[in-house]
Amino acid sequence: MPQILWSTRWQPGSAAGSVEPGAEVVVGVTEFVTHRPWSTFSVGAEGMRLRRTWPGTPGAVGMWLWVDLGPRTNRSGSITVWTAHEHLLGFVARPDHRRIVRAHRDRGTLRSATWTAPFTDRSAVYDSAWRLVSGTEPWPTATR
Repeated sequence: MPQILWSTRWQPGSAAGSVEPGAEVVVGVTEFVTHRPWSTFSVGAEGMRLRRTWPGTPGAVGMWLWVDLGPRTNRSGSITVWTAHEHLLGFVARPDHRRIVRAHRDRGTLRSATWTAPFTDRSAVYDSAWRLVSGTEPWPTATR
């Protein structure tokens, strides 16, 4: 898998200071693979716009955005940390988030994974999510 070229720094959210060490958090990872390389920039720009308002989202602990621009695949996505699954769902249902998803849904393929983990520190969460993004661990198979 190509090397990830860019990742933002940790951006704390509204609940960043209230999470006790060892508390259970929800980790969400998204990946959007564009059908055309030139679409990657617009998806990334929308993510950066959304990142400006994201810190005020209830239950948001922290986030990173990432982009992988390669000769064969152009991917972008996010790693987010939440205090509860309901807060992640609340973000997904936000009108600005839904508008972005609708605007780009025919331009690529989206996949996501969520899991719970104890929050020891943000680097431990990042490392576990990064293994998924970088391809050192397989994406979980969807179950219904």
